[in-house]
Amino acid sequence: MRKQKGFSLIELLIVVAIILIIAAIAIPNLMRARMSANDSSAAASVRTINTGEIAYFSAYPTLGFPVALASLGGAAPCTPASANACLVDNFLATNGGGTGKSGYNFNATGSASAGSLINDQFYSTAAPFSTQFGTRSYCSIQDAVLRVQPAGTITVVGSYNACSALTAMQ
Repeated sequence: MRKQKGFSLIELLIVVAIILIIAAIAIPNLMRARMSANDSSAAASVRTINTGEIAYFSAYPTLGFPVALASLGGAAPCTPASANACLVDNFLATNGGGTGKSGYNFNATGSASAGSLINDQFYSTAAPFSTQFGTRSYCSIQDAVLRVQPAGTITVVGSYNACSALTAMQ
């Protein structure tokens, strides 16, 4: 009688089936964990933008808040000026060159309220490119309170008033 070395086809199929079952369980959990990390990163980035906006307002009181997010950044080596204040990472300030950060699109807009001569208000937004990257959109105004849209709503918060009407993040 000859003794065979190796595995039979049935044994190999059972091992492959077990690996596929484990992958089917693990991959959705991995995707949820990645989306949760992207959400956390977006919330932290909006807070960073808020800090930069308030510092910019303090540094340039005759201008107020910057009109665009790009004014908060600056390419390295950065020399602070009103057009590039060097207050936030340039990757965030330029929205990753159009590709975003952590699957999110960021924006910040400063404007003057009625009767004001300077940009005395701003709102910043963070919206995922798709439901593959995040679960909700974030925004904030000059009170620096992070506001969120309901879970599953990934559209960009369209205006200052729309942002101020949202619920604060808990």
